Amino acid sequence: MAAEPVGTFRWLVIDTVDPAALAPFWCDLLGVTVWGWFDDNFLCLTDNEHTVPSIAFQRVPEPKSVKNRLHVDLSVADIDEAVARIEALGGSALSEVRESEGYRWRVMADPHGNEFCIAPRGDS
Repeated sequence: MAAEPVGTFRWLVIDTVDPAALAPFWCDLLGVTVWGWFDDNFLCLTDNEHTVPSIAFQRVPEPKSVKNRLHVDLSVADIDEAVARIEALGGSALSEVRESEGYRWRVMADPHGNEFCIAPRGDS
């Protein structure tokens, strides 16, 4: 039997120097919409069906300079098609397709350099 959790997942917060510039990329990537600003430092995204975690972009003074210590993995129908769509939105590929023990993925970045991975649906 699992122990009572300390908390539950509420927001995924991504640091950026310009939340308003980064939000459209993630809205298109995940099919979510801008929910609104909180305290002029957080731009929040959500979907009405709550099928994805809510995301917020936190304004910070410094640009990204090192590898993320936490990142998002997204399931996609086809890696090559997803790469093309992500690049058309302003993202970039940071790696070739990688594979380990039957699991395939590719490391991508949003327009501000925040890393995320894409993997085909059905891979374990």
